[in-house]
Amino acid sequence: MSIRILYFARLREDMGITQEMVELPPGVNDVKGLRAHLAARGGASAVALGQGKAVRVSVNQDLARNDTPVKAGDEVAFFPPVTGG
Repeated sequence: MSIRILYFARLREDMGITQEMVELPPGVNDVKGLRAHLAARGGASAVALGQGKAVRVSVNQDLARNDTPVKAGDEVAFFPPVTGG
């Protein structure tokens, strides 16, 4: 299952990229699982998306919660709670 991930503001700077395509392993089917999967990669992903980090998420341009489903072809965006300018 392939999804497109976008990073904005501080997260874009922390990750060093604006977007990426990610193949999700079986069992990762919601926002919480996606975030844990990305953070488990270590490095910049763990710093930007690790547990306790304040991050908002949207799925297909709708604000999402941890239990929001993620499926093939979705666009998921990660951004800080307050984005200005």
